[in-house]
Amino acid sequence: MTIRSRLTLLFTAIVSGLLLLFCLIIFWFAERYRQSEFRERLREEALTCAKLLFGKETISPELFRLLDLNNITVLNQEEIIVYNYQNRIVYESGTDYLTVTPEVLNRVRLETEIYWREGEREIAGVLFADPLNRLVVFASAVDIYGSRKQRNLALILAAGWLLATGVVFGAGRYFAGRSLKPMQRVINRVDEITAAQLNLRVEEGDAADEITQLARRFNRMLDRLEDAFRTQRAFVSHASHELRTPLTAITGQLEVALMADDDPEELRAMVRSVLDDVRGLNRLANGLLSLANVSMDESAVRLGPVQTDDLIWQARTEVRRMHPEYTIRVELPELGDTAPDLTLTGNAPLLHIALLNLMENGCKFSPDHQVTVTFESETSLLRLRFHNGGPPIPADELPEIFKPFRRGSNARQIAGHGVGLSLTERIVRLHRGRITIQSTETAGTTVTVELPRTF
Repeated sequence: MTIRSRLTLLFTAIVSGLLLLFCLIIFWFAERYRQSEFRERLREEALTCAKLLFGKETISPELFRLLDLNNITVLNQEEIIVYNYQNRIVYESGTDYLTVTPEVLNRVRLETEIYWREGEREIAGVLFADPLNRLVVFASAVDIYGSRKQRNLALILAAGWLLATGVVFGAGRYFAGRSLKPMQRVINRVDEITAAQLNLRVEEGDAADEITQLARRFNRMLDRLEDAFRTQRAFVSHASHELRTPLTAITGQLEVALMADDDPEELRAMVRSVLDDVRGLNRLANGLLSLANVSMDESAVRLGPVQTDDLIWQARTEVRRMHPEYTIRVELPELGDTAPDLTLTGNAPLLHIALLNLMENGCKFSPDHQVTVTFESETSLLRLRFHNGGPPIPADELPEIFKPFRRGSNARQIAGHGVGLSLTERIVRLHRGRITIQSTETAGTTVTVELPRTF
């Protein structure tokens, strides 16, 4: 069921229910008024009969019966019965519609007035007392005209309720469709958006309603998707190029080796060259795999307490093992009365990769292959700085330095693929941290990483 139909039915049900309740209340009050009016007439009939027959100025029962039969205001199927104090009938209008028990007579004497109903007949019992008489008078009749009015009122209310329900349904459907028309435009435009047409956007409109807010958020989501698709295409393109280069070199070297003479030294040199290319290819593949893994669902990353100084020493040892010529100086915070807390919440393997990349890059791009690592411990975060004295990165290239396969112009003569910094930046963002680079001719290059202790 569409939202339009659901809103229409809900709106119709609510209004129709309220109208039905209103009609029932009107009918109930009208019925109460009819009963009250008719009972009052019965009471007046009973008292009038008692006064004329047994009051101070009386008339004969025959004359009263004759007047009662010819009175234009007489009630339909009217019957009047008068009982004395001995429960004997002293007057009866001549009809035989009503049967009265002694219990009812006693009840009238106790309560003065009682009313009840038997089928369509309504009865009033009234106590008439004066110095000479103590009578119980019963007047009963059928309110044909009042009941007919009530039936007509019920028909009118029912017809009005049905007509109003139909009008409300039509109006609700019209206004629901009009209100949801922007949503239909959104649906039509969404159907046109495909992977090849991510540049299309939903019409937002000028209103400040929920549909406009939904359209704006949907357009923002499309912006993120378009950017992700663009990044993915660029990633695949650059990755293919980076993988093709070492594979082409390896293929060429092996072809040359097949055509070479049996000189062992020449073959050994050729194998060493191929091995270097294979190692570089392996590092590239590992970097791409790590970058892909970090770009996946963040909720799958396991977090726990991490001792950052231990990670620093582990990463330093690994870099020195791979590159003995590299020098890494680690300057820990000065120890006072108590050792600073260098623990944070994170993923140790990923942070290890980030620290390893920053140390290796700092040494690789420094002429003296040296990098200095410093700590700053604050209440809510840890700040790490990696400084080297290498050539500066041009200022216009700094905003693009963290994108995959982007390398500064100062690194053209140095082997690399442009994956390390992108991977590091993704790991830092995964830990809700921040990474920045400052690079000048005089001060060298400093990479600052700020990591919150908890997130």
